[in-house]
Amino acid sequence: MSTFSRTDDSVLSTWWWTVDRWLLMSIALLITIGIVLVFGASPAVAERIGLSSFHFVERQVVFLVLSIGVMFSVSLMNPLMVRRTGVLLFAACLVLLVATLIVGPEVKGARRWIPLGSFSLQASEFLKPAFIIFTAWMFSESSRVPGFPGWKISFASVVLVVGLLIAQPDFGQTMLVSFVWGVQLFMAGLAWFWVGALVVTALGGLLIAYLTLSHVADRIDRFFHPENADTYQVDLAINSFKNGGLLGTGPGEGTVKMRLPDAHSDYIFAVAGEEFGVVVCLLIIGIFAVIVIRGLVNLLKEQDMFTVLAVAGLLTQFGIQAFINLAVNLSIIPSKGMTLPFISYGGSSMIALAIGMGMILSLTRRYSQYKPGQINLSWGSK
Repeated sequence: MSTFSRTDDSVLSTWWWTVDRWLLMSIALLITIGIVLVFGASPAVAERIGLSSFHFVERQVVFLVLSIGVMFSVSLMNPLMVRRTGVLLFAACLVLLVATLIVGPEVKGARRWIPLGSFSLQASEFLKPAFIIFTAWMFSESSRVPGFPGWKISFASVVLVVGLLIAQPDFGQTMLVSFVWGVQLFMAGLAWFWVGALVVTALGGLLIAYLTLSHVADRIDRFFHPENADTYQVDLAINSFKNGGLLGTGPGEGTVKMRLPDAHSDYIFAVAGEEFGVVVCLLIIGIFAVIVIRGLVNLLKEQDMFTVLAVAGLLTQFGIQAFINLAVNLSIIPSKGMTLPFISYGGSSMIALAIGMGMILSLTRRYSQYKPGQINLSWGSK
């Protein structure tokens, strides 16, 4: 299966025989499905807003090439390099979040992007993997070095991040970051009493958001009282799954993409449901499950606390982001604009996810079992 010999101790050969290839194959399959779906869903969206038919396809291919290069480069790093990269990226993202609030254009009442020519940078997407690495480092250092104030630094950092995200405002990213941080906090040894206190705090924050942020209240009200609100996009998404049935209407034969404004991004799963049916939708869900479960299985024998917290946090972010998108498409939770990892159209999201997945591939490599010329590593071997 490989052109690399086990007697070859080069960087690429070592990477090939130590990386988790089940994870690698699952990610590759997800990316392949994503480009097929964007190719099918985006022309209708592009034509509707006056762009060339393959505008989004061409841009997604560029993003995809960059993302694959980034993911591969990050996966070559050792754990120390991953940690340093994450910390530096975290610092840069904090600066970019502040800059977004100052120079970012207001779109639908929010400032979330920094225009860079034809590309818009969403700093909050890159913040997520960087913040996870930073907090994993803080918690692990607290455990390793007595008296190190890692927990306090982590708490201060999450308060700062949440404050900057709410200022945009971006309540969805705020909830996602807070949830992942809570998972890391629990895994780092937080007592059950404080877990309960955090849950109560989160529910209190949700209530405050509902009472003070009109767009949050509007989405929640539409979800619980659809008869009194405009549920056009949600209704179209649900009907697309009904139209698709078990095997779908066929590639390119769907009609929902002609009417859904975000058919190539937030609602691309609905397009998959209509054109490819329940079978392919279950396959997509299964691939996400394989990636998360396989990544967690790799941690069962891991002794390094930083690696455990970092990988668990990155997998949690990946899995929850996918769940939110799928749940919105299926009308299980209130509407929230969040991309489906490696499938939805989007440059910042795609590249940021590639960074996170590259970190997972790097941190789950099994160097201790790699002895060139002496062992036989099979596919997926740990």
